[in-house]
Amino acid sequence: MVIFIRAVSSEWSFRPQHGTLMPHGGRPPHLESVQRFVEAILDRDVHIDMVINSAGIMACPETRVGPGWEAQFATNHLGHFALINRLRPILEGGARVISVSSAGHHISAMHWEDVQFTQGYEKWQAYGQSKTANALFAVHLDHLWKDSGVRAFSLHPGKILTPLQRYLTREEMVAAGWIDENGALADMTFKTPEQGAATQVWAATTPQLDGLGGLYCEDCDVAEIAADGDRSFKGVCRYAVDPEQAERLWNLSADLTGVGGRR
Repeated sequence: MVIFIRAVSSEWSFRPQHGTLMPHGGRPPHLESVQRFVEAILDRDVHIDMVINSAGIMACPETRVGPGWEAQFATNHLGHFALINRLRPILEGGARVISVSSAGHHISAMHWEDVQFTQGYEKWQAYGQSKTANALFAVHLDHLWKDSGVRAFSLHPGKILTPLQRYLTREEMVAAGWIDENGALADMTFKTPEQGAATQVWAATTPQLDGLGGLYCEDCDVAEIAADGDRSFKGVCRYAVDPEQAERLWNLSADLTGVGGRR
């Protein structure tokens, strides 16, 4: 097991029992750090059986990274897109790629007219778009690579209180009903981190998904397609698993990152 992280700090309490922490010195959209990581992995002459793309940020202030990319789209999608495409030689022959999306994809489809939010930034729309991108990435990746033995899935891990909420104020989380005025959990549908990891591990390992791909999962199962206009945030929106949208996103991502090739 190899864990690709920004840095190992003294505050990190987790250390893998059978694996390696690999600091890369930059956020995922810094393509140079992705390339350095991939070169280090390729030097090991190993085959990778599964990859879980889980790095992400949520509802941050407007931030530009790289050549002016909107930070949530870049961090949550483009970095993973570049990483997986560069890892392809050691995935072929049998692997699963897990793209951690979110029920937050219900907030927004792709903003094709302004993917980088240059005409006006709204943090939740940008987050929703990035999570839709995660699901679409799995759809087209699976379509392109399944004949090489690589299958891809996306998923909603559940609502979990973690540092993902670092950009939200207490007032915002109280207003959302997530916590109470004292900071205690108020929404009992939230999961523990261990419960939140369950669907990711399930999607990466379960034989129930053998021979399948391009699916969106939740609660250790394949999600149903949400009805148009359904605001329950259950299931997956049609636009997040639409093959034409997925191909369009792949081509845009290939143009932006210089990897993957237009398909």
